[in-house]
Amino acid sequence: MTHELRFERLIDAEREVVFDSFTDPDGQTAFYGQDQTGWIVRSECDLRVGGVWTVEFGPSQAELYRHRHVFEVIDRPRRLLLTTTETRLDGSSFDTELEIVFQEQDDKTLMTMVTRGFPTAELRDEHRVGLPNAFDLLDQFVRARPQMSQAKSDDL
Repeated sequence: MTHELRFERLIDAEREVVFDSFTDPDGQTAFYGQDQTGWIVRSECDLRVGGVWTVEFGPSQAELYRHRHVFEVIDRPRRLLLTTTETRLDGSSFDTELEIVFQEQDDKTLMTMVTRGFPTAELRDEHRVGLPNAFDLLDQFVRARPQMSQAKSDDL
């Protein structure tokens, strides 16, 4: 049996801006960030189908979680589908599927993240705890850099 986690946030920006902000290296770093002194985030991304996005994050160099995402679908600005391997602090790992959908809603964007395949309800629930903060930080990033995001979407 596997477990699923669904989280939604309405962000006050057009979906192209939200999509481009989320896939921007600084936006990805913001998403995994914390308002905690010493928190570490390292992110490298090859944004293409088959490309890999690796993220290491945690409270110290000795305590880093690792996520390795592989892009299966990139449908700008509507949807991302990734397969993810998460490596825990104890060295154990598990695989999930991550789908992110960006829907227009009254000049805003409903960003829905669904993660499928958690091996236990406990692991699913642990991830639920961090998502509100992750979306808060992404929302702040979107609001702080609208000109950059809009310029990127105009170029494409």
